Amino acid sequence: MEYAFDIALKNRKLLKTFIENHTLEELNKVPLGFNNNIIWNIAHTIVTQQLLVYKLSGLPMLLSEDMVDAYKKGTKTEGDLSQAEVDAIKGLLFSTIEKTKEDYDKNIFHTYNQYTVTTKSILSNVEEALDFNNFHEGIHLGYILALRKSL
Repeated sequence: MEYAFDIALKNRKLLKTFIENHTLEELNKVPLGFNNNIIWNIAHTIVTQQLLVYKLSGLPMLLSEDMVDAYKKGTKTEGDLSQAEVDAIKGLLFSTIEKTKEDYDKNIFHTYNQYTVTTKSILSNVEEALDFNNFHEGIHLGYILALRKSL
């Protein structure tokens, strides 16, 4: 699983560059034809990773329920975020992956509630969840690249 965690961290570094290289206004802008903005997509990847890995393993997530409710599948941008909120999301980019790796290395993921994702793939264990999560984050990286071109 070292490779999966390596990919996850590399993707999170890419996501961090969008936060660092765009203004708060750009991060919050929902261009015509889109439902969400750059910062929503970044927060959504954090929330989805926690749902796929921790919640489906029956373990407590590292995020607040409010954050999960704001950025889970099926949600959309509801308003502009403050710089403090963006900074908090930026901090979660790495802390969540690092904690997941630490927990994985401690072998805390014993059970998994099988889950069918939108691609119709069935996740049956935490390893599959980690692999699928990298695919999912790649999709949202693509959305972010399209959003950036529309700014």
